Amino acid sequence: MTAFTYKATTRDGKVVDGLIEAENERAVLIKLQDLGYLPLRITAGSKSGASVFAFNFSAQRRRKVRAKDLLMFTQELKTLLRAGLPLDRSLMILEQLTEKGVFQEIIHDVIGKIKGGKTLADAMADHPDVFPKVYVNMIRAGESGGVVPQVLEEVSAYLERSVELRTYLATSLIYPVIVSSMMIVSLLVMFLFVIPKFAQIFESSRAPIPLPMQVLMTISDFFTGWWWAIVGVLVLAVFGFVRWRQTPRGRRVWDERLLRTPVLGRLVSLVEVARFNRTLGTLLQSAVPLVQALTLVKEIINNQVIAETIEPIKNGVKKGDGLVGPMRKTGVFPPLSLHLIEVGEETGNLAAMLTQAADVFENDARVEVKRLIGLFEPAMILLMGVVVGLIVITMVFSIFSISEIPM
Repeated sequence: MTAFTYKATTRDGKVVDGLIEAENERAVLIKLQDLGYLPLRITAGSKSGASVFAFNFSAQRRRKVRAKDLLMFTQELKTLLRAGLPLDRSLMILEQLTEKGVFQEIIHDVIGKIKGGKTLADAMADHPDVFPKVYVNMIRAGESGGVVPQVLEEVSAYLERSVELRTYLATSLIYPVIVSSMMIVSLLVMFLFVIPKFAQIFESSRAPIPLPMQVLMTISDFFTGWWWAIVGVLVLAVFGFVRWRQTPRGRRVWDERLLRTPVLGRLVSLVEVARFNRTLGTLLQSAVPLVQALTLVKEIINNQVIAETIEPIKNGVKKGDGLVGPMRKTGVFPPLSLHLIEVGEETGNLAAMLTQAADVFENDARVEVKRLIGLFEPAMILLMGVVVGLIVITMVFSIFSISEIPM
């Protein structure tokens, strides 16, 4: 038997907590339901190991609300509303569960504005840094149709898949970054510390320096003598690139070149097409009109080249050309995506087909990441081995040349 801590709410909205011993989380859930409680947080052992029911925020005050926090907020709000609790009471419960910080203040502000007569969507729209336009418009559509809990289900699924894909891409880059960093650190240690020691040995022995060693010593002298200039140039280069990348023309040129990159371009295209399909499908499932949904989708596409194709698609939809026809003319979307969307239009099941297409391309993106890492890892290890090996061999032969000098 494992000890589980829980937080739950009673039917009248009172928050309760306690400790239950059970075999697993499902057994805890059944026990809480038998007691007439609605589970909000179930934690095995200690409060640090939150389960899928957890709505757990860091005790430290955050200056920015994370996507995971918004996801958990949406899931818990959906659970409370489906249990029949009023909206304002549900938000007050979530405010109590949230640790003191920015998000708690935002929830408190939303509650105040709802009590002042605003709708949930309008109250959330006042905090665009936390609730994006896609989120707000889906809530607004749910309020118009009286199906907010169902829309929150769609929003939760959308956020969950988005967070999952973003997390997968980020964690996949950890090992390549570590390997690259180790290679750079190894070379810096060689040129800044090891080779200068060898240079002192040659100077003290007054022996002729072999040409390969002279090259290494020249590079080492450059790094040791001009390291401050190198650091300054790198900082200025990074700063200049970031500023250029922030300009409309710079972003457009960079995104276009990124798409044309032989290997990386395909990954970027897959991620953006998956984001387009999932967002548009989720908006349509939430009863957002197609033209308005396309306007919202344009705002969440990161690549400018692909984002620019949304406007012609929207114009085509307004003219009555449907969705797949204008999409095909852009030349950006893969044939499989166009085929699925075409089937969706013909069968009247466009939202489901867009979601299915998003599943396909997200899976393809994961496969592409694995393939890239599979190519990158051995290439970096081989490069590091060759470079470090050549340096070591050069130093070893140089030592032998000193020992061959007649005393």
